[in-house]
Amino acid sequence: MLTRDELREHVIRTRIAGDVATPRENNLDHYSSLANRDPHYMLGLSLSQPWPYRDILALMAKSAGVVADAGHRTGQDTIDPDRTIDTLDAMADRIAAALREPSPRLLFATGHPTGLLAVHMPLARFAAERGATLLTPAEGWTYWGQGFGRKRRIRYLMDVALLDDRGDLVHTHDAAPMRAMLEELGGDRPDLVIADHGWAGAAGEAGVPTVGFADSNDPALFVGEAEGKIEVVVPLDDNVLPRHYGPLTDYLVTRVSQAL
Repeated sequence: MLTRDELREHVIRTRIAGDVATPRENNLDHYSSLANRDPHYMLGLSLSQPWPYRDILALMAKSAGVVADAGHRTGQDTIDPDRTIDTLDAMADRIAAALREPSPRLLFATGHPTGLLAVHMPLARFAAERGATLLTPAEGWTYWGQGFGRKRRIRYLMDVALLDDRGDLVHTHDAAPMRAMLEELGGDRPDLVIADHGWAGAAGEAGVPTVGFADSNDPALFVGEAEGKIEVVVPLDDNVLPRHYGPLTDYLVTRVSQAL
């Protein structure tokens, strides 16, 4: 496992954190959209507090490390690498707590199969090796979602849920697939969901213990964390080259193992 300092250098060098690729304009646009309750940006969550734009920006500065200055409107934005590592540690502790329970039932899902699938798959494999049952509900379930013209389908790759479109893996913010999965499970729900995007938001909204990953332009999960619906959110760029996530994933898996 990398040391903390080595992991910090790695995430900055690969732009998983530090000066990230997501531009400031995109971040602020998404914060405004969430403040206006645009369903696409709520990721399946309902918000119990007003959350105006400036409060969302202040939360994102605290929880993800974006630039706090509201006057910074264009150009570079940031994710705090120390916040990324601190929340990885917290996520590891929460996953370890779940794995210490008898016959734990975990559910993994990603809306970013071109990026974060590289994190979810090794973590799911490790959980299975440590005795967890990996749930795969609603496999093959299809639906028509807003903004696209063909049905999408829940598929599992190494027990990680994702969407496909006629064989193509799909980037999605939608919450509907997780809702369908939880509906099929009924009262026999997971002990922990490890997810991102609308998969995490819908699980947290349903009251299922949830930890997740989120980019600086996905503020809803951080708001969900602030409101107590999601237990841990790790801030990171969610679509760098998959191989760049390898050291981060190794660190996370090792930290879980050490916490068991």
